[in-house]
Amino acid sequence: MELVDHLRELRYRILVSIVALIVAALCCFIFFDQLIAVFFHPINTAIATYQANNPDAQVAITTSNITGGFTLWMKIPVVAGFILSCPVWLYQLWRFIAPGLLANERRAALNFLGPSIPLFLAGIVLGYWVCPKGFAVLLEFNPSGVTNLNDANEFLTFEITLLLVFGLSFLLPVVLVMLDKFGIITGAALGKYRSIAVFGCFLFAAVATPSTDPISMAVLALPMSGLYVVAEVICKRNDKRRARQLEAGTG
Repeated sequence: MELVDHLRELRYRILVSIVALIVAALCCFIFFDQLIAVFFHPINTAIATYQANNPDAQVAITTSNITGGFTLWMKIPVVAGFILSCPVWLYQLWRFIAPGLLANERRAALNFLGPSIPLFLAGIVLGYWVCPKGFAVLLEFNPSGVTNLNDANEFLTFEITLLLVFGLSFLLPVVLVMLDKFGIITGAALGKYRSIAVFGCFLFAAVATPSTDPISMAVLALPMSGLYVVAEVICKRNDKRRARQLEAGTG
C-alpha cells in the first residue's frame, strides 16, 4: 500500500471515529441531567458529609463566568460520548494498525489489549468509589468562616484527570508483562525489587489520591501492589517457558 493509500485509509478511519463521537455525544446530550448527576455525585456526597460535620460551613458548586453553563453543557456530553463511542474508535484504530502487523504480532497485541480494558475500567470504578471520601477530607481544610466555591468546569476536569490516573495505574501489570516479553525486564528482577516497587505503589497512591487519610491511599496502593505480584508471577512463568523453548531449539 502506497503512502497516499495509507493517508486515505487514515482519513476514513478518523472520519468514522468522529461521526461515532458526534452521534454518541448527541445521544448523551439528551440525558444531560442524568449524566451531570453521575459526574457530580462524588462532590455532592462530599459536601453533604462535610456540612453534616460542619453545619455552619458554606460550600457551593458554581460557574465562574457567563459561558460556564454552556461549557458544562458541551463538556459533559462530549466526555460521555467519547466513552460511549470507544468501541467504534478503538476498532477503527485496530483496523488501521493491524494490516501492518505480522500474525504473531497481532496475537500479542490482542493478548495485551484483552486484559487492559477491564483493568482500566476497574481502576476508574475504584477511583469513583474513593472520590467522595477524598473530597470530603479536602473540604475539612477549608478555614472556618470562609465560603468554599467550586467551579463546576474546573471540578469536572479535576475529577476526570483523577479517574484517568486510577485507570492507568491499574495497567501496571500489562506494562510489566509487555516489557518482559520484549526482554527489557525479567520476572526475577521484578521479584528482586518487589519491596521497592510496593513502596513506590504506596508513594504513588499518596500523591494520586485526593485525601490525606491512609484508607484512601491503601485502597489504591494495595491493588497496585497485588497487580505487581501477579505480573511478577506471569513474567517468571513466561521466562521459564522461553528458556525451555531455547533449550529445545539448541538441543
